[in-house]
Amino acid sequence: MSVSVGDASVAERVVAWQITHGRNHLPWQQTRDPYRVWLSEIMLQQTQVTTVLDYYARFLDRFPDVAALARATQDEVLGLWSGLGYYSRARNLHRCAQMVMSEHGGVFPKTAEVLVLLPGIGRSTAGAIAAFCFSQRVSILDANVRRVLTRLLGFKEDLASPRNERLLWDHAESLLPLRDLEVAMPRYTQGLMDLGASTCTPRAPRCNQCPLSVLCKARNEGEPERYPVKMRKLLRKSESWQLLVLQDQQGRVWLERRPPTGIWAGMHCVPVFPDVSALEAFVATLGDSPQLTQHELPPFLHVLTHRELHLHPVAIRSMQLNRPPGEGEWLSPDQWDRVGLPSPIRKLLDVTQASL
Repeated sequence: MSVSVGDASVAERVVAWQITHGRNHLPWQQTRDPYRVWLSEIMLQQTQVTTVLDYYARFLDRFPDVAALARATQDEVLGLWSGLGYYSRARNLHRCAQMVMSEHGGVFPKTAEVLVLLPGIGRSTAGAIAAFCFSQRVSILDANVRRVLTRLLGFKEDLASPRNERLLWDHAESLLPLRDLEVAMPRYTQGLMDLGASTCTPRAPRCNQCPLSVLCKARNEGEPERYPVKMRKLLRKSESWQLLVLQDQQGRVWLERRPPTGIWAGMHCVPVFPDVSALEAFVATLGDSPQLTQHELPPFLHVLTHRELHLHPVAIRSMQLNRPPGEGEWLSPDQWDRVGLPSPIRKLLDVTQASL
């Protein structure tokens, strides 16, 4: 599957385009520090650049290096990550920092082959760190790059198949720069990302602005939006949860830590129940206070990658409450930021506090 025209290779075209048209202003592009590049790569997984910018700055302010992040508690990391979503990234980030300190002497490995063995670092992220920081000749295949390459190559195979995914990796490696790797590898890697983000977009790609347009098989076919091909559909299950926002006379809310696996693993959350009867049984343990007030709040939907959560909140406030059963703690609003709260739960607490 050859894609070369004249004496300019794919890599040379991408590098030249990136210098003049690519993104060169982002804070993680001004460094070859693997800690900062790694942090940005993890945050950018399934998250827009505009969202990541503020979180990235706050993380560096609190945890300026891998040693500081490794020393932090999981609650501190989750609290700072709150609202960014996909919280397994934060847990793996913390574990990875601890492993870099304990097994690598506080120094990130310099090759993708070793980086990929660390928690939360997949093949593409390992390749990005190795290419950006150490100029290793190694490919990446994130969503943007996958789209650029499948269109460029006219790669019609179904990427839901692991075999076809491996085949695309092979093609990606065959296109890597061959000369001046110290400069070319970071530029080429960033260039592919930039093309996917700004030019080779999922809808209405700007083919006339693309440095690869003369080589692109999808453009020549006239149907670039057909690519990439992925036939397997995402099956999203639906769940219904009852949420209890329990507030004491001091305005504190009872929060429990979620189980170590599953949705919002390890984060703090209001008590969750599978049905109304379970919630009512829990409420019955709180005592019969004449000052107890209960409000049903509007239900809302929260969509995760593999789940649709239909959330039904109930708020209770009382001047006199028995301590709820189970493990948890009363936390006031000024303490919510120091623990990891899922974004929809934080929004619910803010709304409830204003209404009670």
